[in-house]
Amino acid sequence: MKPTALFAALLLLGGCSKNIQNNEAVRESVVSYLSAIAAEKGLDISAMDVEVAKVSFERDEAQATISIRPKNVPGATPMQIGYALDRKGDKWVVRAAMQAGASPHGETAPAAAPGALPPGHPAMSGTPPAGALPAGHPPIQSTPGTKQ
Repeated sequence: MKPTALFAALLLLGGCSKNIQNNEAVRESVVSYLSAIAAEKGLDISAMDVEVAKVSFERDEAQATISIRPKNVPGATPMQIGYALDRKGDKWVVRAAMQAGASPHGETAPAAAPGALPPGHPAMSGTPPAGALPAGHPPIQSTPGTKQ
């Protein structure tokens, strides 16, 4: 085979690859993934609007933030979930859903050490023993069936 014929064959083969680096291809893959787990998770995909809020592509991988909200519920706050996708032929396949720490506002909670105070919380002196009430707290009355 002549070098020019080989080069032409390679161009034709390369041209057959479908461009899937777009929001709709990612959306279709996430909807397919959600449909596959719908029965297990108790989801009704037909009752949801699924939109790509943000996506980035790097070679054969994609990172997407998907916005999901119930259909026909005006003013519903969308839940945003991150997904990692891998290219398999001419489609995206969800590798992992990154739901841990996800919030309906699209932000993730910062990691904190166990027992750490939230940002901006005033400093506390000393640590009360487990189960102890703060100084000045009125006693808690026990209710029937509970131990104190």
